[in-house]
Amino acid sequence: MKKGIAAFSITAMMLTGCGAEEESHTNHEETTFQEIVVQIQTAEQLPVGEEVVLSAKVSQGEEAVDDADKVEFEVWESGLRDEGKMIEGTLTKDGVYEANHTFDHDGVYYMYAHTTARGLHTMPKQKLTVGSPDLSSVLPDESDDTMHKGH
Repeated sequence: MKKGIAAFSITAMMLTGCGAEEESHTNHEETTFQEIVVQIQTAEQLPVGEEVVLSAKVSQGEEAVDDADKVEFEVWESGLRDEGKMIEGTLTKDGVYEANHTFDHDGVYYMYAHTTARGLHTMPKQKLTVGSPDLSSVLPDESDDTMHKGH
């Protein structure tokens, strides 16, 4: 009889332990990170020789992210990524980060909005057409969508 009670007690403790572990696992799933979403707001067609605003809105779920660790705009002319520039973005309002930049000649450019916020990093890319470039003379952009070695 004592063996039966002991076996029953052990089984009950194991089931209770599994239930608590399952509840803990469920709570962990509820607190999992939501991804950081970066929406580039810069127009795809831009003028030459005029200051333009590079802009990105950062959010997590429905919340604007006003506390990003860093938002930098990497801008380079197509085919010339090694000559690109990193331009620091500044929070202007409601998760929107901006930087001013002037393009000095017609061309096809690319821009990453490198964003680090809340322990996460994302870097959406956008093509920018500046002025009226001669598309037959534009170098192809062979850069991939990974972090550049120098940045």
